[in-house]
Amino acid sequence: MKHLKKAIEEAIDGAGIKSALKQEAAISLWGDVFGERVSAVTKAERVESGTLVVRVKTPVWRQELYMQKEKMISKLNKKIGTKAIREIRFI
Repeated sequence: MKHLKKAIEEAIDGAGIKSALKQEAAISLWGDVFGERVSAVTKAERVESGTLVVRVKTPVWRQELYMQKEKMISKLNKKIGTKAIREIRFI
């Protein structure tokens, strides 16, 4: 008999939602990865086809984060364990 965990993993893989779950993990990990300072002025809202949408409180912060976007994508994907996020859109 299979263990429940193994059966659930196989069901998730078979349904094709593993990728979506990893992308959604970016939302919950946002604060852990980028800390209190960034979390105080941002909110990771949703993921759309590999693009993480992040609301930013001020245009100044939006520009600052935009300039660091590639590093942020890399750091977030490293924490997730896969290249789930391909883009970050700051709004």
